[in-house]
Amino acid sequence: MTTHYPLLSQIDSPADLRRLSVKQLPQLCSELRAFIIEQLASHPGHLASSLGTIELTVALHYVFDTPEDRLVWDVGHQAYGHKILTGRRDQFHTNRQMGGIRPFPFPTESEYDTFACGHASNSISAALGMATAIGMEDGHRHVVAVIGDGAMSGGLAYEGLNNVSETPNNLLIVLNDNNMSIDPAVGGMKQYLHHMHTSSTYNRLRYRLAKSLTEHGYLNNERRGRILRFNNSVKSFLLGQQNIFEGMNIRYFGPSDGHDIKELVHTLQRIKDMKGPKLLHIRTIKGRGYAAAEEDPTIWHAPGKFDPETGERLTPASSREVRPVKFQDVFGHTLLELAEQNPDIVGITPAMPTGCSMNIMMQAMPERTFDVGIAEGHAVTFAAGLAREGKLPFCNIYSSFAQRAYDNLIHDSALMGLNLVLCLDRAGLVGEDGATHHGAFDMAALRPIPNLTIASPMDEQELRHLMYTAQLPGKGTFVIRYPRGGVSQSVRPALEDWRCPMQEVKVGTGRCLRQAAEGCRTAVLSIGPIGWNVPEGPWGHYDMRFLKPLDEQLLREVAERHDTIVTLEDGSRKGGMGSAVLEWLADQGLSRRVVCLGLPDNFVEHGTLPQLYQLVGIDSESIKNILLSL
Repeated sequence: MTTHYPLLSQIDSPADLRRLSVKQLPQLCSELRAFIIEQLASHPGHLASSLGTIELTVALHYVFDTPEDRLVWDVGHQAYGHKILTGRRDQFHTNRQMGGIRPFPFPTESEYDTFACGHASNSISAALGMATAIGMEDGHRHVVAVIGDGAMSGGLAYEGLNNVSETPNNLLIVLNDNNMSIDPAVGGMKQYLHHMHTSSTYNRLRYRLAKSLTEHGYLNNERRGRILRFNNSVKSFLLGQQNIFEGMNIRYFGPSDGHDIKELVHTLQRIKDMKGPKLLHIRTIKGRGYAAAEEDPTIWHAPGKFDPETGERLTPASSREVRPVKFQDVFGHTLLELAEQNPDIVGITPAMPTGCSMNIMMQAMPERTFDVGIAEGHAVTFAAGLAREGKLPFCNIYSSFAQRAYDNLIHDSALMGLNLVLCLDRAGLVGEDGATHHGAFDMAALRPIPNLTIASPMDEQELRHLMYTAQLPGKGTFVIRYPRGGVSQSVRPALEDWRCPMQEVKVGTGRCLRQAAEGCRTAVLSIGPIGWNVPEGPWGHYDMRFLKPLDEQLLREVAERHDTIVTLEDGSRKGGMGSAVLEWLADQGLSRRVVCLGLPDNFVEHGTLPQLYQLVGIDSESIKNILLSL
């Protein structure tokens, strides 16, 4: 460390950083950027986003007295530099590993992590709450919200901005405008930020005038509001443009070069003690300082292992063999096939066309696919509007992010019985991204909603059949959940013939995979690909396939033939399929021993999928031990 990173090796906290001179900061930024590249080459994580915020991170910790001053990050994969500068440099190689540091900032990990930020667009609201609380107490500490990486397309950001403009506060919002989320940013805000300009000379004159008026007592709260509104009108007239932020009485500065560390420090020092809400707009490049990441920031958002010298992404030797196809790729190819047959089908995704493979249809039919930005609630209601006029939307959202569209699904789709398909990618445990990204709650949350069909395919062919079924007339709001990636080869050989002819699956029907051996009175009911973890044995095994409606005929058959029923799901054990089976048995007056296996009543941390399955007791060995004990 001392040889390769002479400055970074000296920094164990931001207090050490603040002992450096401004002239030393460019070198520190270079070392920090090189350290992140070196570490992530062998310990995979989110690369491009953090490379784009190096200078901003250093400048914020240099100017503000963290942790007394509060930094609230939005979209946590921007914050690797923050983690390294705040005492976690020597543990950074454990990032995203079980027992290691978390993939995103979280308050229990460090006093410098002020708020959870695994999902986007919450920083302004959270920071405003902090700033308001501080204002009610001592009022001397600063609060900074760092929003960017596409998060300004989320509705919560605008709800926060609206409140910022009305609530007395001294909040500073830093808008990190890199024209990206994971895929390129979309929408009117992207275009607006791209063209925004404000005169630096004007801002200097305005600052001096405001300071003078305040010193002479002419700028009380009532007068300040009138003067700001008059000023914004004059400014809009002179520049030929209305500034949305200043239109909300939020002081705007920028756009500034987010990679000029000296200028960033100077700007932050100049505006940090200004009274009232402020927004600093900086322009950055996602992947800055690493050519491959700058050229293709989508691929290098989370590239896996790579050669830091050549930029070659490294593929495990086992991948040269036949590997299981990913569920998201099956979705993407199948959606295009269905869209070619059904002209009413349209595709919708909130900022994840590459991750969910909707880019396959997007490339072939751009006029029938819509990336709505990081706006899950809008995505569902937009889909409902399309459905109301006769289109058939396939709306693909990561399960964890779909939590933000709960009311939209109830009020704007299910209530009216609209025909749309909600595909929940990354359902169940997702691995190294941890608790903020596990799709743990979708089944338990959605099961009570009327007018919903909820299904989960056990394999890739079943996903195709369910997608085909969902787009048939009269199916209503149809939810299909499936996990990240594919079925592990350790439990099943790769399925090479997944492109099967599609056929309708009768809604609410499961299937018997294996009858119990003679004399065995135990059966396993599973839903989704987690069923592949059920080991061979004398017990019966049934794939329920539908959470709602349940296959009551199959359940009755199972209850008549077995005394003990084990339910298995890759979702919350409370309120999920096991709960549904128990409710049905109680309604029928049937008494059977039921053991529910699934995710526990606590947030599951990060680790590899095999590690996490073992941790929560739904790996093959744990299931086998439970079944043998029964």
